[in-house]
Amino acid sequence: MRVGVLTGGGDCPGLNAVIRALVRKGTRDYGFEFLGFRDGWRGPLDNITMQLGIPQVRGILPRGGTILGSSRTNPFKIDDGVEKISKNLQANGVDALIAIGGEDTLGVATKLADLGVHVIGVPKTIDNDLSATDFTFGFDTAVNVAMEAIDRLHTTAESHHRVVVVEVMGRHAGWIALHAGLSGGANIILIPEQPFDIAKVCELVESRFRTNYSPIVVVAEGAVPAEGTTTIIEGETDAFGHVRLGGIGDRVAAEIESRTGQESRAVVLGHTQRGGTPTAFDRWLATRFGLHAIEAVHDEDFGTMMALRGTDIVRVPLVEGTGELKLVTPELYAEAEVFFG
Repeated sequence: MRVGVLTGGGDCPGLNAVIRALVRKGTRDYGFEFLGFRDGWRGPLDNITMQLGIPQVRGILPRGGTILGSSRTNPFKIDDGVEKISKNLQANGVDALIAIGGEDTLGVATKLADLGVHVIGVPKTIDNDLSATDFTFGFDTAVNVAMEAIDRLHTTAESHHRVVVVEVMGRHAGWIALHAGLSGGANIILIPEQPFDIAKVCELVESRFRTNYSPIVVVAEGAVPAEGTTTIIEGETDAFGHVRLGGIGDRVAAEIESRTGQESRAVVLGHTQRGGTPTAFDRWLATRFGLHAIEAVHDEDFGTMMALRGTDIVRVPLVEGTGELKLVTPELYAEAEVFFG
């Protein structure tokens, strides 16, 4: 059997660990051949491939990013996109395709599976917002990067008696902000699930200064103000219709300084959360996802996605992985609110 592999959407630490596990187990246990498709769905669309075997996966376990490259290409937005993918898979003798990605990549995989393409999904998203799995790899690394930054920013904030607003990733879900903010001792955490009142934020900032400490505000990139409290400016959209976010940290810092008179600075962590070597947890999870995904190919259990449930890796229908987002609940947010101000 010949197995195609692609990585789509935003890169994150752990992608190479999945690729390595797929190739190592698939080659050793089942005698499979592998073909890498470059740059997400652009690979099978334009027939951009690379050799993928044992030599190509040696030494990649600790490497961030993806040796296959990635993109946010949406084949359903391209004329005859699905037909091109099917033809290129057949031309390359690919019997099964493993798609490693998040909501958008797996959404395309789900549609292709419905059209008869032999697809297996591996969930990947920095935001940890896929409902079918307890955790996705890359998330733990992003949280640790953000937490370490928050730790460092506490000292410079205290030295200059200023507010520091730390903007982290999180388009629709505030998991990174919640975990990193709580772990890093942030004084305010703003997430997409809980629209914020900037006046209340400023009250908490002033309360913090009254105790002779400088506040750290962690804000997810997708956080939005409550209606009527202030406004935000939306940017362009990508191929999947998502607004390109960024700037909420600067806006919150400016509002705080204007309303309280306290010097405020914004720090946007951005793609530093995606880069670098994966944590031990992300290497462990990504490797296990890869091992179980190639077993699913061997069993011809197509149209499924790997998911972490407790400590077990299970298979679920692809549609379950993209059916709805996993969001921070009010109960979890209330735990963090204990430390606000």
